[in-house]
Amino acid sequence: MDPTIVSRIALEVGLQEGTAAAVVGLFERGLAAPFIIRYRKEATGNLAPAKIRAVQERMSYYADLLERRAALVRLLLDQKKLTDELQQRIDRIFNKVELEDLFQVFRSKKRSRATEAVEKGLEPLAEYLWNQEPDAWSLEEHADVYIDPEKQVTSREQALQGSADIIAEWIADDIRVRQKLREMLWNEGVVVSTVVPAKAGLKTKYTMYYDRREKVAKIPSHRVLAIRRGTKEGILTSAIQGDSAAALEFLLTTVIKDKESAFAPILEKAARDSYHRILRPLIETEVRAMLKERADREAIRVFQENLRSLLMSPPAGQLVVMGIDAAKAEECHVVVVDGNGKLLEAGVISPLPPKNEVEAARALIKDLIARHGVQAIALGSNTLARDLESVIRTILAEEKIEGVLLVGVNDAGLAVYASSRTAREEFPEMSASGRSAVSLARRLQDPLSELVKIDPKLIGVGQYQHDVDQKELHRGLTQIVEACVNDVGVDLNAAGPFLLRYVAGFNDRLARKVVAHRDTHGPFTSRAALASVPGMESLSYQQAAGFVRVRSGENPLDRTAVHPETYPIVEWMATTLGCAVSELVGNAELVKSLKLEEFVQEGIGMATLEDIREELLHPGRDPRKPFAAPKFRPDVRQIGDLKEGMVLEGTVTNVTNFGAFVDIGIHQDGLVHLSQMSNRFIRDPRETVRVGDVVQVKIISIEEETKRIGLSMKALLPKTPRERKRTPRFRPKTAAPRERAAAPEGGQDAALAPRESRRRPGRRPPRRTRLEAPVPENAAAVAPAPEDPGETQPPPTEPEPSMQEKIALLQSKFRGTR
Repeated sequence: MDPTIVSRIALEVGLQEGTAAAVVGLFERGLAAPFIIRYRKEATGNLAPAKIRAVQERMSYYADLLERRAALVRLLLDQKKLTDELQQRIDRIFNKVELEDLFQVFRSKKRSRATEAVEKGLEPLAEYLWNQEPDAWSLEEHADVYIDPEKQVTSREQALQGSADIIAEWIADDIRVRQKLREMLWNEGVVVSTVVPAKAGLKTKYTMYYDRREKVAKIPSHRVLAIRRGTKEGILTSAIQGDSAAALEFLLTTVIKDKESAFAPILEKAARDSYHRILRPLIETEVRAMLKERADREAIRVFQENLRSLLMSPPAGQLVVMGIDAAKAEECHVVVVDGNGKLLEAGVISPLPPKNEVEAARALIKDLIARHGVQAIALGSNTLARDLESVIRTILAEEKIEGVLLVGVNDAGLAVYASSRTAREEFPEMSASGRSAVSLARRLQDPLSELVKIDPKLIGVGQYQHDVDQKELHRGLTQIVEACVNDVGVDLNAAGPFLLRYVAGFNDRLARKVVAHRDTHGPFTSRAALASVPGMESLSYQQAAGFVRVRSGENPLDRTAVHPETYPIVEWMATTLGCAVSELVGNAELVKSLKLEEFVQEGIGMATLEDIREELLHPGRDPRKPFAAPKFRPDVRQIGDLKEGMVLEGTVTNVTNFGAFVDIGIHQDGLVHLSQMSNRFIRDPRETVRVGDVVQVKIISIEEETKRIGLSMKALLPKTPRERKRTPRFRPKTAAPRERAAAPEGGQDAALAPRESRRRPGRRPPRRTRLEAPVPENAAAVAPAPEDPGETQPPPTEPEPSMQEKIALLQSKFRGTR
């Protein structure tokens, strides 16, 4: 890559130029990000994964930029307008927007008033006006020269108007003008959204945008996308308003050299026409595109974080699981899979209305549990699944079946998988509902292995994922899936092609060859045997070897994340301790006795050695959290069952920039707003929760009309020391009166007089640090009632002094010290 671009990447990512060049070089050699992050720490200086991925993103940006540069050069060559000066100018452009500005100048234009004026031969007159250099002829005399009835220029005014049209287009094509106006609109512009008059009386999810104004530079990404979606649905209209007066003042100052000259009126007319007719709509469109691009980046980042959390959901493990899909009330498909996800048996039950065949369902469920040793039952998360869960719990309790875990599984993207070609190829004889039941059971066992079969865009844990750039979304989500798969590792003898294709160095074709080789020659006995797969190149094997596991292989290191290229280091360690490698793996006492400094050599530093030590201490450790399932309340099945003040347990299903959505056991998820997440200040909801987390929430609002449920996690947290120390702002009148001291000289009236009136004349009273409001007569009546009879409300808090009061207090203290 061009050294200039490498230098820019280093500056943008915040790296030393040598480090950036090293990372760029590794990517150019065809190495994948997971491999570089894990096994090339010495080459990258143990760089953080986020920095390495940032370098990869900037490389992609500049690759697109170089392609666009080449397209511009081809366009100029076709027009025979490419000069050395223009080529150098193109080579100095490193911004896509600036490059598009230059494209705009040379791109073939549609027929316009300016092109018609040029065809009429008015361009020389426009150049004379533009140069603003008077000569012996007057402006009118110059204009009269171009009167030509054959060219439909019949008057002096038509000639001047045509030349003004040409100048207006020249102004609009000026790159510096467009950059300045775009900068002005970005920094000072306001995004305005209003409701369509016909929808003004309706309450929709866009109600908060019916009359809203926000700065372009500060509007959050989710609001940009919400306004765009509301506009697309015909509920909102939106615009970007800027300071037109300031923009016109800039244009007139730029174009007109002398405001008193004879050229000024016609140039002013051209500038105003250029702004209102061409520049203003064009700049607004460009700023909208910039806003959309920024919102897309943020939305994709949110989707990536949520997808990572979902893919890294805790697995239940190799349990025998019964999966039940309740997509239809008339019939629910039941399957049983073994610990490896292999289908054992399938059936159908109909315990829900209208059939209500509970006894038949009881018999089948009891029989399947007894014959297959079912350890867990997996259900979906829709409304029917909640009704079915109640029926199954009753059956298990009445039949005294213990030790069977009943779990609601996140069914995001389930219907997409069930109707996919992948599912049809695996289970050609089953219905879509039956395939869904199998997928539910497998998701409980290992969410990652099952979710990789679905296009990550269709899983549905994003923020306006259908409104963002789909190409960038696909690229970003694919990176996350690859990162998760390689972080966890893949069982070489159990994984299917859909999981193997995300291993570093593999693709879909090579993954299928690995599975075919395994089916033909039997399970792999070592990592080294992977190299014998037809089509396996050395670079592919080098990257994949460390991320695949052979659980019962010949070499104990094959079940760890230690890369085969560092096996000699581990053997050296074992020799130093006088033991076999098999005795060293998992032996904490021996591993901790190693002095890693003794094993440092070229290409293998302390960072890699520390990773090796961790793997020897915890061979084959799964980085995912332990499995936990939420406990839904059996009496809460629909929004009508909710009451404010209820405390429920639920699962986080989606996290956005403004809060988190939580499944509380009904069909509609509730929202924990950012302000209700913590009793400390947080900027990002992901500081508190992740997709898949099991949380406790309190119901704080219910809107049945719009199906909005407001939740709070903060309400269940203990108060901070600062909150406990706060004193009440009002003292209730019913409080016991303080004991008064003896009345001073002057009687009782003097004792009751304000303190200020009893001070010595001429002395300034001290400034109060806090406002003291009078106690209302109905203090007891206005005090907030407790939400629950048995719950004591915290005292109202006293506000902090205003900034003016703080300044006055400091001034009074300063005067006292003098």
